[in-house]
Amino acid sequence: MPASNAFVLRVTNLAKRYGQGCPSCYALTGPAFATNICPCCGSIVACHDIGFDLEEGEILGIVGESGSGKSTLVRCLYFDEEVTGGEAFLAAYGKGGVNLFAESSQRKRFIRNHLMGMVYQNPLLGIKPHFTAGGNVAEKLLTADVYNYADIRARAASLLTRTEIPRARMDDFPARFSGGMQQRVQIAKALANNPPLLFLDEITTGLDLSVQARVLDLVKEIQRELGIAMLVVSHDLGVIRMLADRTAVLKNGRMVEIGLTDQILEDPQHQYTQLLVHSML
Repeated sequence: MPASNAFVLRVTNLAKRYGQGCPSCYALTGPAFATNICPCCGSIVACHDIGFDLEEGEILGIVGESGSGKSTLVRCLYFDEEVTGGEAFLAAYGKGGVNLFAESSQRKRFIRNHLMGMVYQNPLLGIKPHFTAGGNVAEKLLTADVYNYADIRARAASLLTRTEIPRARMDDFPARFSGGMQQRVQIAKALANNPPLLFLDEITTGLDLSVQARVLDLVKEIQRELGIAMLVVSHDLGVIRMLADRTAVLKNGRMVEIGLTDQILEDPQHQYTQLLVHSML
């Protein structure tokens, strides 16, 4: 099922199950049963039947309580996890007609290195502590076959400055940075190859409120200037309200509602979304 050129990413019927699985896994889990653990075999249905389109220049928020499957969804799309089923299409790859999940490990590495960027909740999952700030950006460039030292150095300096890391500190190691600065180094690294798609997974968790605000302002500014499509995972509806154009709500591994963020937050339709909004805002 090829994606339309109007979309950056199309996901259909994505499923991720942990465990051996059985015929009852999908039938006896989900919001109707208030669990994602199969009562017959004990397998965990982290995601099931997830589908959406991400448009050019759009920020799509993914929200839900802990264990809803939102971070698993992003890890599957970034190939950190193998899916159990489903399809994903990227407009920038194979003219939008190739199922990314069916590609070889080598092709998946190419897609990650050239066409995607990832910003993890824990900065040290996205940056290497034994590399300098500039070295982390350089690593991403090298994986995309950029080898000229002067070009790499200039690109790293430009991105770090853009993400509010002083040029004078580009040769410092991450251990010398605050959590907010480490997160900005990770954002610079994720942007190194001008990817059309950026994943952000709980990027403000654990940061002070003032630091959170600066990081979110940076993300919004980058999105406006570069037009990068983003998938933003957060349990914080304040983050979703600030960043997301549309929002999808996950519960027990299923998507229960999707729509414009203002509509989701002001007039939620699903009972779980209503509870979530009223408890978090």
